[in-house]
Amino acid sequence: MEKYDPQKIELKWQEYWDKNRTYKNYNREKRFYVLDMFPYPSGEGLHVGHPKGYIATDVFARFKILQGYSVLHPMGFDSFGLPAENYAIKNKIHPKIAVEKNIATYQKQLKAFGFTYDWEREIITSDPEYYKWTQWIFLKMFEKGLAYESNEPVNWCPSCKTVLANEDLEKGSCERCGSRIVQKKLRQWVLKMTAYADRLLYDLDNENLNWEEMIKEQQRNWIGRSEGVQFEIKIKNSEEKIEVYTTRLDTVFGMTYAVVAPEHPILERIKDGIKNFSEIKRYLIQAQNKTELERMELQKEKTGVKLEGITAINPFTKEDIPLFVADYVLGFYGTGAVMAVPAHDERDFEFARKHNLPVKEVVKKPETKNEKNSGEKTDGAFTEDGILASSGEYSRLTSENARGKMAEWLEKNNLGRKKVNYKMRDWVFSRQRYWGEPIPIVHCEKCGTVAVPENELPLKLPEVKSYEPTGTGESPLANISEWVNTKCPKCGGSAKRETNTMPQWAGSCWYYLAYLMRGVSNLPAGQMNLQFPISSYKGEFDRWLPVDLYIGGIEHATRHLLYARFWHKFLYDLGVVSKKEPFKRLIHVGLVSGEDGRKMSKRWGNVVNPDDVISEFGADAMRLFEMFMGPFTQEVHWSTAGVNGSRRFLERVWKLQDKITNRKTEVARKKIEKLLHKTIKKVTEDIENFRFNTAISQLMILINEIEKEKELQTADCELLIIILSPFAPHIAEEMWFHLGHKESVFLQKWPRHDPALTKDEKINLAVQVNGKVRDIMAVDADISEDEAGKSAFAREKIKKWTAGKEIKQVIYIPGRIMNIVVG
Repeated sequence: MEKYDPQKIELKWQEYWDKNRTYKNYNREKRFYVLDMFPYPSGEGLHVGHPKGYIATDVFARFKILQGYSVLHPMGFDSFGLPAENYAIKNKIHPKIAVEKNIATYQKQLKAFGFTYDWEREIITSDPEYYKWTQWIFLKMFEKGLAYESNEPVNWCPSCKTVLANEDLEKGSCERCGSRIVQKKLRQWVLKMTAYADRLLYDLDNENLNWEEMIKEQQRNWIGRSEGVQFEIKIKNSEEKIEVYTTRLDTVFGMTYAVVAPEHPILERIKDGIKNFSEIKRYLIQAQNKTELERMELQKEKTGVKLEGITAINPFTKEDIPLFVADYVLGFYGTGAVMAVPAHDERDFEFARKHNLPVKEVVKKPETKNEKNSGEKTDGAFTEDGILASSGEYSRLTSENARGKMAEWLEKNNLGRKKVNYKMRDWVFSRQRYWGEPIPIVHCEKCGTVAVPENELPLKLPEVKSYEPTGTGESPLANISEWVNTKCPKCGGSAKRETNTMPQWAGSCWYYLAYLMRGVSNLPAGQMNLQFPISSYKGEFDRWLPVDLYIGGIEHATRHLLYARFWHKFLYDLGVVSKKEPFKRLIHVGLVSGEDGRKMSKRWGNVVNPDDVISEFGADAMRLFEMFMGPFTQEVHWSTAGVNGSRRFLERVWKLQDKITNRKTEVARKKIEKLLHKTIKKVTEDIENFRFNTAISQLMILINEIEKEKELQTADCELLIIILSPFAPHIAEEMWFHLGHKESVFLQKWPRHDPALTKDEKINLAVQVNGKVRDIMAVDADISEDEAGKSAFAREKIKKWTAGKEIKQVIYIPGRIMNIVVG
């Protein structure tokens, strides 16, 4: 047998699969949609950590193909947005040219792995034929009142010179460049995500949604739904009042002060009565330089200033309480004001201690409900529900009962109402950058904001020489007068185009649909022409959705996944899709760090290029190693030596061809046949459950045993090749054809194990007496309870512990333990 040469056979089979359209059988009755979170094409290309998820989806796709499914496994590129534009600016190359160059690099790198991608369905989000649909969905949201303009303060990155959503920040800094964010008041477009908050939350409990609980919990926390009460607090000797929202109305008798946010409009209305307004004004300026996330940080010191000369009134106790301004309260979250109950809120407790404010305990643990024990609290806040004390007629009620009765009193006196709040905010959808989808809106002095007509889409991004951000709060598009100045679609008068562009997340909100739309188009590969109306594609949507398996990074759990679910639910309401959720099963990829244990980065000099690895060891060796490194969802460290180990393993598999025979050798055959069927069972179960590392371990055990034999039956070799093929497809295909087959191994059927052959003939059964192991006996694997009992009681070691004693119970766990309970 010739030497194993991956460089020779891998290119050969990639060309074969492509020419013969091996994977593109979409006419089978059973269908399966496998999807990767598509990459944005950065200039650095892929490093060895990136393909981990892509290899996993390919293993699964090949597995499902062998199980008789039509498998859709597409790939595309998320090419708009800050990553591509920042790379272009840094390298002084136009974003369009940079993206085209980078995509070509990614395509070459990905194709070297021999993936099952249907490249005829490739989508690129910066292609006008693609983003016309992104624009169309935006216009439908605008039509339904879900896209609106706002002038509220937003997160501004002074380096990237654009607005960022909260999700784009990391500890108050831009996730892209690391610059500290400042608050800036700008006109921007916003999508009303909060209108879908309850559906985004409650649909996570859909029984058909097979997601990791960790990711569901991250989404629940980000949405942050709370049920509470909103009520008013009057300002003494004034017609003015503030409204506060609380989920703990049961603690209201312990309110010893109130706080308003620096942005609260009441400060301007009552400034004449504030004796220290100059001090307040200085504080407001300081607060403007802090980001929202900095102000919300629980660990930071709570700053604030008392409004001298101003007093508020607790509506329940009628007591005067001081009013403060503090930046830990946010002006655009809730009401921009809070009731402060330091005895029952940690943040309020810290603030009260700093400013020497009263801490009045009004909720006690049930075992200390005696009202006489209430009063000044000095040992921190008690934040749980309990029994009320020092709360007038509500004393001795439970927290839950008190909240209900207090809410009724507020409503009866027209002072408040029940309300639901969300931590999640509407999605800031504008970017003051060039490289993004133009927002298809024109501004007319007569007609206001007007949608670009559907038949004029796509509104194309104009070609420009200068695309650097302006830093003025306007997009570079604002400087292109011939593009900006246009006619109003309604009245025909002079109008100006919207110059902000969409964020980089826009195109990825619906791309899984575009792959299906490409399947309807009859255009040659490489062209995209997704035609109106969208109803033309509903048959494909119904056929393939929801996506059966979706793989990607955990970092997208509260951005891309929420955005995509929001858009999908909106399209569901339009009747475009018939399923409520886009992704049925979701699994995250564990990080691959460098050999030094740090995240791969040019900064650390630990980046490994997959091209180099494939060139030296072959794609199959790299595929096998990445799936063998450790549990799929856990972080693992790269090891070039480990790839070499996988290469040596494949060489051992290759050499098995020297043992192949059709001559019957029953004794050896039976031994290998049993282990082979155990391997089929385990590899099948492990692929289904993403335990790729243990599946490969089992394959290694099988190979070790086969190597001990002088001969290998052809039929057994065929089964081995099939179950190895999802992990190492090139070597499997080559060996399959060496056996004389004329069609691809991936047109075969995935084998089923014979249950009779997977049972061990003998097992070790532990025999306990009163829970302590007293003997271990070798028995038949399928031994019955009666037979196991007879054997156990006949053994001398067991007789020693049971003789003359009452047998109260015998507990038998088949294949594992027999526990004899004696009196």
